[in-house]
Amino acid sequence: MDRPSLIAPTLDDFEAITSRAWEELPDGFRGLAGDVVFRIEDFADDEVLKDLGLEDPFELTGLYQGVDLTRRSVMDPSPHVPMVFLFRRAILEEWIESPGVTLEALIAHVLVHEVGHHFGLSDEEMDAILEATP
Repeated sequence: MDRPSLIAPTLDDFEAITSRAWEELPDGFRGLAGDVVFRIEDFADDEVLKDLGLEDPFELTGLYQGVDLTRRSVMDPSPHVPMVFLFRRAILEEWIESPGVTLEALIAHVLVHEVGHHFGLSDEEMDAILEATP
């Protein structure tokens, strides 16, 4: 997204960019993600921030909620649908502070990172994967 336009993308705009980013990911990645639902919100709610020990909602660009694939069992009761949240205002703030990064690339990065939690990867493991990727 072009910076000179200076009009902040809406929640619907973010949803469209997220959908395009998801469709551009490899089929195998998307297939493994299964039934993950994506939600776009301006910020994480106060309870989530408190649970994560965060005071500033701009510190959280995305969140995975659910039982990751490494801990799921067919013996578990029907689990809640796994969800990936992308927080529009925090992502926009990071985008403003990263002049060499497109908004689409940043949204895709946050999306892949949060889906990585669905796969059971830690932040450190995802960082190592991203560093090794050209």
